[in-house]
Amino acid sequence: MLPFLTQLSLEDTTHEYVELTQKLVKGMENLSRLREEDIEVGFSPKEAVYKEDKVILYRFKSPVEKPFQIPVLIVYALVNRPFMVDLQEDRSLVANLLKLGLDVYLLDWGYPTRADRWLTLDDYLNGYLDNCVDFICKTHQLDQINLLGICQGGTFSLCYSSMHPEKVKNLIVMVTPVDFQMKNTLLNMRGGCTLGSDALDVDLMIDAMGNVPGDFLNLEFLMLKPLQLGYQKYLDLPDIMSSQDKLLNFMRMEKWIFDSPDQAGEAYRQFLKDFYQGNKLIKGEVVIGEKPVNLKAVTMPVLNLYADKDHLVDPSSSIALKQYVGSKDYTVQSFPVGHIGMYVSGKVQRDLPPTISNWLKARS
Repeated sequence: MLPFLTQLSLEDTTHEYVELTQKLVKGMENLSRLREEDIEVGFSPKEAVYKEDKVILYRFKSPVEKPFQIPVLIVYALVNRPFMVDLQEDRSLVANLLKLGLDVYLLDWGYPTRADRWLTLDDYLNGYLDNCVDFICKTHQLDQINLLGICQGGTFSLCYSSMHPEKVKNLIVMVTPVDFQMKNTLLNMRGGCTLGSDALDVDLMIDAMGNVPGDFLNLEFLMLKPLQLGYQKYLDLPDIMSSQDKLLNFMRMEKWIFDSPDQAGEAYRQFLKDFYQGNKLIKGEVVIGEKPVNLKAVTMPVLNLYADKDHLVDPSSSIALKQYVGSKDYTVQSFPVGHIGMYVSGKVQRDLPPTISNWLKARS
């Protein structure tokens, strides 16, 4: 007989079985009442104000009579959807920024198809992003706006601010990779930053597949923490299902995680080879289109926000920014959470939006 079986009494076993059954029954009742619209992400009212190909620029409706004069454009990563910043009413970076008086825009890159296989970083940054910035400037009769770049979108915002510094008044980067040669960072190793093409032959991948499937990248992210992200959360599901609010939170997060757009082949090729494998951003060797990217040209005020427990973007990768930018007004602040916690942690949502708002207003 297995030793642990001798430690279980029939009474304890029966009690645990009954308790689990009750949770499952309650959970199935909660699940049966859920509708598709109940788990939609993107809480705050918004309007599509500019469209180009599959890219959409949204402007959120302000709850205050006179929002801050200089708007902020949120630039998210190409991976996953940008509405993590507006997941639900009580966990929304966007909603909290709006309440603090900021005028908020959001760039939605859309879902690339085979027709977009040849889109490059030049198309994304000097094309779509630049056109959105110009639209906002024209709408508000301004020469500059504020940028808030998140994760890969933060790297893009650094590149854009280097190439078009005259259009960016203040730059905020959040959980943003800068130095990609971090040997202990799992995602960087999987991207081949230490071994180059010996770890990942990007050219072979793109030449064979064209676009990179979103499911492939999703699996890559999940395998960074296979037990926690692949199994444990589902083992914990019976405890979650018995609470309708917790179940809705879980379902919204799952919906966002698995809503992964494919990646345009050529843009992915350059990002992996130049940033991960070549670490060219900090070397000043990235060229996008015909424009060189030199972080010393980022001379506007910079606010760098990172997560202490980030398993996707190592804190040291983000912290490294200070020694490469040309800005004399540089601020860095950490938060005691992981990568996703920067969007959904209640404590962070209490502290992060005022940090952003106060920093921007002090530099108006």
